[in-house]
Amino acid sequence: MNSAEKLENSEKSPFDHWTSIGISLYMTLVGYGVLVGIPVISTAWVNLLGFSEVEVGYLAAADLGGLSLGAFVSSFFIARLDRRLMVLFAILLAVTANWLCISWVDYQQVLYLRLLAGLGSGIYTAVAVSSLGATSKPALAYNLMLFAFAFSQALELHFLPLMSMSGIYTVFIFCFLLTLPFIKWIPAHATKAQSLDSCPVEEHTQDGHGISATIPKYVPWLCLLAMVITYINIGSYWTYIELAALSDQATPSWTGKVLVWSSFCSILGCAFATLLSNRFGLIRPLLIALFTMTCVVGLLANGINDTTLLISVFSFNLLWIFIDVYQMSTIANIDMAGKYAAMMPAAQGLGQIIGPILSASLLDSALGYSSVFLMCSGAALIAMGIYFYMFMTFRKRLPELAYAS
Repeated sequence: MNSAEKLENSEKSPFDHWTSIGISLYMTLVGYGVLVGIPVISTAWVNLLGFSEVEVGYLAAADLGGLSLGAFVSSFFIARLDRRLMVLFAILLAVTANWLCISWVDYQQVLYLRLLAGLGSGIYTAVAVSSLGATSKPALAYNLMLFAFAFSQALELHFLPLMSMSGIYTVFIFCFLLTLPFIKWIPAHATKAQSLDSCPVEEHTQDGHGISATIPKYVPWLCLLAMVITYINIGSYWTYIELAALSDQATPSWTGKVLVWSSFCSILGCAFATLLSNRFGLIRPLLIALFTMTCVVGLLANGINDTTLLISVFSFNLLWIFIDVYQMSTIANIDMAGKYAAMMPAAQGLGQIIGPILSASLLDSALGYSSVFLMCSGAALIAMGIYFYMFMTFRKRLPELAYAS
């Protein structure tokens, strides 16, 4: 396809318009708001509402599990339903649940309300992520999304600790409602042409699953499984890192500063991911990043002081975004219909359910935070093993997949 044809195709797709990309980027930041702010939200649940560290793990699992469920359900309907109506329904769920959390503070009540809020966030986020994947350059769109996360994460980690619990919920309500004046910027329906230009495989013939007929049907599912396992690590680490640091030798004021300023490592992660993928493809740098992640989260198993916290958290933030760029781009490159792109928040949320639940169980068994960080390290290593299997299997059989950038 020559440049003129690509331009013409881009002009025909409403997903390539700046309004669609702009609202989709905003929605991903709001939809993933709990995910990126979970360290300070977890601490607020403990300090402001008196929940135990074990209860916090289950609350985080409920919130992010709802995100997973909402995104998973959305993947079956997103190609047929009006996306604007899906977003309106999602906003109603999320706003209602967060509003009720302001006055209902019993643990069991909050647990179910966080599940409902997560469900709304999942539908909301699935529409946004699928819309970014429907652009003619999904890898660039996801990179922009993760680049924006660096700033939203820093803002959340700086300002949320200064607020009351009701103030935190009010911020989420306001951000969801702010979508309403721009609802028409969301393309109502998917286009048949979505993702064809981004697919690295020369043969664009689709099977019934929305992927190229040359790619085995299990490949996108394998990628989603690796994403789930990756997020078991991310969910566990990010839920408990502040609580673990405060319970050990790290200085409280230092811990807060590290969490805020480390967020800007995400910018470096996005930059390095783009440069390296252009030269080495997606999977090979991903393998190195996951191995390094295994080491930096495992570092805290021997205890946390100011130095180890700095090294681990800064490295984690750089690698988290770095890994996500590659994982999301890999799926977008083989997904023509947007079905699997819509499932990515579901995979992330599922990992975020399993991770905090496993961590809470370890803490409940009096195994301490060392066991939590060892579990995180093991999850990153397993995810690396899955991608290594993919690379070794397809480097000769499907080099366009193994070396895709």
